[in-house]
Amino acid sequence: MENEQNTPSQEAPALDVILASGSPRRKQLLEDAGIAFTVRVSDVDESLEPDLLANPHEAAKKLAERKAGAVVQEVLAEDYCGMAAILGADTMVVCEGEIFGKPVSLSDAKRMLRRLSGRTHEVLTAVSVWMVAAPAPEDISLGFRTFVDSSFVTFRDLMDEEIADYLRKGESFDKAGAYAVQGAAADFVERVEGDLDTVIGLPVERLLREFPDVLASTR
Repeated sequence: MENEQNTPSQEAPALDVILASGSPRRKQLLEDAGIAFTVRVSDVDESLEPDLLANPHEAAKKLAERKAGAVVQEVLAEDYCGMAAILGADTMVVCEGEIFGKPVSLSDAKRMLRRLSGRTHEVLTAVSVWMVAAPAPEDISLGFRTFVDSSFVTFRDLMDEEIADYLRKGESFDKAGAYAVQGAAADFVERVEGDLDTVIGLPVERLLREFPDVLASTR
C-alpha cells in the first residue's frame, strides 16, 4: 500500500500570517526569519489608564492586544475565509518605573535620552497572536495569547552635544524611548542583556518557539 501521508487531502490548510504593525523594523525581522506575511495596520487608541501606567508589562500586553484585535475585526468584517495568525506588538522603554513611549516633541526626546544616559533600562516587547479559523464567513473560531519579552539595555554617559547630534538625525520620533538601537544610537549602548530583537521591536525567536504554527507560513 502506498504511503498516503503527503496526499493533498491530508495537508494542513495554509496559514495567512498578518502583521498588525506598520513598523519597518518588525517587517524586516519577520522577513529575515523567512516568514511569509502581509501587513495590515489599524489605528487604535494607545492611551493608557492610570493602573496600566503603573504596570508596564500589562500595559504593553494591552496595547499589543488592541492592535491585533482591531485588525481581526477588520478582516472578519470582510467575510474572510481561511486560517490566519494575526500578530500585534508593542514595545516600551521603562526607566526607573516610568514608561517611555514615542516622544511627542524634540524636548520630550531630549528629556528621555538624558534620563537614559549612564543608566540601565528595561525594554519590553509584547506580542499578541490571534488565531482565526473561518472555514466559512458564518463559521468563525477565535483564540489569542499574549506574551511579553524583556531585555535590559545599558547606555554609557552621553554628552549633551551627542544627544543634540543624534536628535538631528531624525531617528527618535517614532521610537519608544526616543532611540533606535539598530541605528546610530547603537553607539550609545554599553551592553544588552537579553534578545536584541526584543529591543528592536519583535522577539522572533520566542514567537516561533511559542507559536510553531507560524512556521507553516515560511517559504
